[in-house]
Amino acid sequence: MAIPVRRPRMDRPARRAGFSLRETTLGFGLVAIFLCGTGVMARAAVGDSADVPAAALAVAGTLAVALALVRAARRRRAPAAPLAEPAVYVDYAAMDADAFEQAVADLCVRDGCLDVEVVGGAGDLGADVLATAPDGRRVVVQCKAYGPDNKVGSQDVQRFGGTCFAVHEAHVAAVVTTSEFTEPATQYAAQCGILCVDRQGLDAWTDGTGPAPWLQADTSAGCGPHRR
Repeated sequence: MAIPVRRPRMDRPARRAGFSLRETTLGFGLVAIFLCGTGVMARAAVGDSADVPAAALAVAGTLAVALALVRAARRRRAPAAPLAEPAVYVDYAAMDADAFEQAVADLCVRDGCLDVEVVGGAGDLGADVLATAPDGRRVVVQCKAYGPDNKVGSQDVQRFGGTCFAVHEAHVAAVVTTSEFTEPATQYAAQCGILCVDRQGLDAWTDGTGPAPWLQADTSAGCGPHRR
């Protein structure tokens, strides 16, 4: 099941500008200012030579005011900034095991992984998703589509720990669940360098407010080689 995240937001069609009393009044005002300035210049041209500097100064001031009004009108008509995209919600609880594995694989693809494979099933030896992180590390993920009352236990993590490094040669090993982990499970995972991504961490990874497993803090102690 594809994860509908970070897709470009389709902007609504721009509304056609309607009648604006303010802009109409400003337009007539600018026309009047221009006509008055033209009249002053004409009178200065046929009048006394002593009046020419004063007339020119008046016209220059008039044009400066008109230019300032035009710039102010353009600033008022500038388009508003686009609204922020709403957070994305994915109903992982409604997915079966196969759909959840595909959803995790889609997250890996979205965040730049290469060679992403869904390999879960009989004989998978604990690996459900294999991928290559953007920095080249091998990522091995076990997916646990559990209900909220069924936590991932220590035995689940131990079985994964027995194969993720030795068999699958993981640089990053993670267990991702729609539920939570028991305390013994998190303790064992910390000792072996396995990352535990619970439902809260999964939601954060999905909507972009939290890191992908391969971007989490390095867990250097434990069972695996953690090659860079």
